[in-house]
Amino acid sequence: MLDFFTIFSKGGLVLWCFQGVSDSCTGPVNALIRSVLLQERGGNNSFTHEALTLKYKLDNQFELVFVVGFQKILTLTYVDKLIDDVHRLFRDKYRTEIQQQSALSLLNGTFDFQNDFLRLLREAEESSKIRAPTTMKKFEDSEKAKKPVRSMIETRGEKPKEKAKNSKKKGAKKEGSDGPLATSKAVPAEKSGLPVGPENGIELSKEELIRRKREEFIQKHGRGMEKSNKSTKSDAPKEKGKKAPRVWELGGCANKEALDYSTPTTNGSPEAALSEDINLIRGTGPGGQLQDLDCSSSDDEGAAQNSTKPSATKGTLGGMFGMLKGLVGSKSLSREDMESVLDKMRDHLIAKNVAADIAVQLCESVANKLEGKVMGTFSTVTSTVKQALQESLVQILQPQRRVDMLRDIMDAQRRQRPYVVTFCGVNGVGKSTNLAKISFWLLENGFSVLIAACDTFRAGAVEQLRTHTRRLSALHPPEKHGGRTMVQLFEKGYGKDAAGIAMEAIAFARNQGFDVVLVDTAGRMQDNAPLMTALAKLITVNTPDLVLFVGEALVGNEAVDQLVKFNRALADHSMAQTPRLIDGIVLTKFDTIDDKVGAAISMTYITSKPIVFVGTGQTYCDLRSLNAKAVVAALMKA
Repeated sequence: MLDFFTIFSKGGLVLWCFQGVSDSCTGPVNALIRSVLLQERGGNNSFTHEALTLKYKLDNQFELVFVVGFQKILTLTYVDKLIDDVHRLFRDKYRTEIQQQSALSLLNGTFDFQNDFLRLLREAEESSKIRAPTTMKKFEDSEKAKKPVRSMIETRGEKPKEKAKNSKKKGAKKEGSDGPLATSKAVPAEKSGLPVGPENGIELSKEELIRRKREEFIQKHGRGMEKSNKSTKSDAPKEKGKKAPRVWELGGCANKEALDYSTPTTNGSPEAALSEDINLIRGTGPGGQLQDLDCSSSDDEGAAQNSTKPSATKGTLGGMFGMLKGLVGSKSLSREDMESVLDKMRDHLIAKNVAADIAVQLCESVANKLEGKVMGTFSTVTSTVKQALQESLVQILQPQRRVDMLRDIMDAQRRQRPYVVTFCGVNGVGKSTNLAKISFWLLENGFSVLIAACDTFRAGAVEQLRTHTRRLSALHPPEKHGGRTMVQLFEKGYGKDAAGIAMEAIAFARNQGFDVVLVDTAGRMQDNAPLMTALAKLITVNTPDLVLFVGEALVGNEAVDQLVKFNRALADHSMAQTPRLIDGIVLTKFDTIDDKVGAAISMTYITSKPIVFVGTGQTYCDLRSLNAKAVVAALMKA
């Protein structure tokens, strides 16, 4: 039983609607428009919203959308056939009204389609019932019944063919295994000192000659290996005795006192002064304002200039024929026209580090968007498909929700509470480093920051954050802010409960008047269930305002696996009724990938969450905001 069936234009005008139940279809259809049609995710023709499954079909020639909704627990096999039949009949019946392409004509038009729809629905339901149920196969129809009984009888004296073959192979192996016995018999002759050879009346076969030479080779080289092992063992203690203490070039030394960073410090005490160069640590550029990401390089500009030179020397006749090649003269596009172009686009996206499944879905979405669309006279299929793919990629990189941290922090200040951000991700992606960059950005904007060291597992994690805190304190000393401590580290050492440390840090920040709390967590693989349970507990207990997933720009298919399993683990291990999932993404190591920026597409497509920050270097100023058009331009570059 269908819940609803609606037909509307891409401009938003509802032309006709069938309501099977009393509930309104507005909510599910609006969710389909927001999450699929506007986000260019039309690769799959089905969409799930709460308890409903929605299937849709796009008519690009007349700019129409056909949507049917039914309960997702039902398995309705006739839905696809019903959509096709309704689409064909509605388009043919009201072709003249639709072709006028004016909102006024569509509003004034009368689309009396109720009786035709009920007839098509009845025919589709009956066609699904007409199919005869599958009957079990009888023994007479099987291949075993066709064999004679004599072929299936085995006597004790006979062996099957397969067993006979195996026995032959075993016999051949046994013949080969007689070699060691022959060698053991031939040993006394060799021990007696008699030379073995044809001159002494003892003839050797080829196998025995090979065996003798092999034994001589092993004996000769085995002795050499033993000598070399003895020499290395004897030289080892000498090298240990000669080793001199290391002297560092940058002014350090190997004394225990100089390398000891484990002196206990209580929370709330000011950090020691920094002896390093502050300008090198800070980097260049405005720290309080995030610059847009720039994916172009000087090499690309030089290559573009060089590529334009030979094109100018071509003849005008050849250029004219090249321009006219591939033009489509006012015809509607079909799948066959776009197939070769989409295959090349898919391979290009995969080469740019886009996950393979997502590249396939993107190309399928573009095909559904363009199928049946009428092209202009001077438009090529390649340029049309490329332009549609670029528009889809820009739309994907601009998700529904935009994260504005500064506005949210000021809102939390008015409520007199700290703004809490939790960082999570796999091992080695740069969570602590980018946490320090974001801390510097917040300090430049005048907000005080408390860093909570909740990575109680990795050795050196607390010391790394202490170093960053000392450097940030040197860049923003209390003297510049009226004696107020702008950045501080909250830590309880190693081996403690991360959720408890985060809770204490938030309470400490509330009492001391800190604006922001940045919670650093331990890196964990997405398949590690105990660590994922601990992360879900930390997020559920402390309810942070923002959960950021930190991921590398170097990954391809792994990005999809990481994000899907992180979200699934947070949902499965959460104790809340509505579990808290990932709110945004921090993309790191973007300066190492050149133009292979596909990880940004993969992460945004799979989560529908925005990329809030992009890490592009090793100084505190190397933090950027995502520029969707620049990323798409780098992605589409050949």
